[in-house]
Amino acid sequence: MNKKALLESALFVSDKPLSLQRLSNIVGIGPADEIKELVEELQQDLKNSDRGIDLIETPEGYELRVKAEYRDRIAKLAPFSDLSDGMMRTLAIVAVKQPVKQSIIVRYQGNKAYGYIDELEKKGLVKTEKYSRTKLVSTTPDFEKYFGKNSVEIKSMLKEEIK
Repeated sequence: MNKKALLESALFVSDKPLSLQRLSNIVGIGPADEIKELVEELQQDLKNSDRGIDLIETPEGYELRVKAEYRDRIAKLAPFSDLSDGMMRTLAIVAVKQPVKQSIIVRYQGNKAYGYIDELEKKGLVKTEKYSRTKLVSTTPDFEKYFGKNSVEIKSMLKEEIK
């Protein structure tokens, strides 16, 4: 059995990022170094070929993503399917008003905002830092990679949507 093909298959069908430990269990490779090496090989294969996907490491694990240059053309097929409406609204608030106090997001979104912020942080799209009795929330560089645009373009796009 081709272990790299099995690794790619697992990443392809998973609806969320997979940790090295989980990938190790699926592929049946023992030490973390071996699975890490296999992941890096697959990343190189995808970078060096004319494929439309990349293998990305997120704070939650590894996942396959569409390369930035193709996102605009295929976005309508599955627009940000891994983000709920609440998470998208929270992300929009952060993008437009950043850095924004978590308490302000909660005022707009209600108590579910705490969960949305946690999920967005796990995905590496936002970061939080302690600020008095609340937190300041802002986007990360992965936010721009995820949407395939820079933050200025995203912010202006969101402001147009809000009008």
